[in-house]
Amino acid sequence: MDNKNNLIWTEQHTIHASDTDYRSVSKLSYILDIMQRTADSAVSGLGLSLERMLEERMGWMMITLDLEFQRLPKQNDLLSISTWSKGTKGPLWLRDYRIFDNKGTEVVTARSVWALVDIDKRKILRPTALPIQVEPYTGDSVGAIPNKVTIPTDICMAEVYQYPVRYSGLDNNGHLNNARYGDICCDVLSLSEWEFAELQHFRITYLQEAKYGDEISILRSPVTSEGVFIRGQSEDKVFFEACLDFKAI
Repeated sequence: MDNKNNLIWTEQHTIHASDTDYRSVSKLSYILDIMQRTADSAVSGLGLSLERMLEERMGWMMITLDLEFQRLPKQNDLLSISTWSKGTKGPLWLRDYRIFDNKGTEVVTARSVWALVDIDKRKILRPTALPIQVEPYTGDSVGAIPNKVTIPTDICMAEVYQYPVRYSGLDNNGHLNNARYGDICCDVLSLSEWEFAELQHFRITYLQEAKYGDEISILRSPVTSEGVFIRGQSEDKVFFEACLDFKAI
């Protein structure tokens, strides 16, 4: 917990080789994973552990995330990640993040929207259903509430591969873990594309939970002025829409 303000939760994570790609820079999925872990720890630090949430048959579901890289973290970097609740808007919870390297330089910022859900009924719960009080922190803000990702209707989308949801992708709520979507999205690019591009902006909106046995068709757009759009869908549903934006290197 941050010693200066108990509304901000801060943790440190070292990037190991298994957290990086073939260029020795952090995978997007690793950043998403430590963000998820830090948010869980923040809520647990207020007295509501993951174990108790499972006993209460409730869990967190991310709705939208907007993440920006000032630089890509690298192998052996010691990252300090801070997160805080910005309160609620209707049934939704708002949470921001800042990530710094060991020199105190900010390398990642993120804004996110979450919902508290009934695990069994798969319904969104009101914030008052949470058995603890989460006081919002108003001393900092990464920015406004992130907009949902909406792929323009005139964008051509082509299937790249099929992703089957199996045991290794599931979280303790029984659906595809949020961090997995980082790898799913990054896999639409070829290695030759990665050689000349550096990820600087990632946006994703989760539209439908993906569960064990789902076969997701992963589609991508050509490079547009906004980046590369990605959609995960099946014959009767859209699971997510996302966008990866790059700068040339």
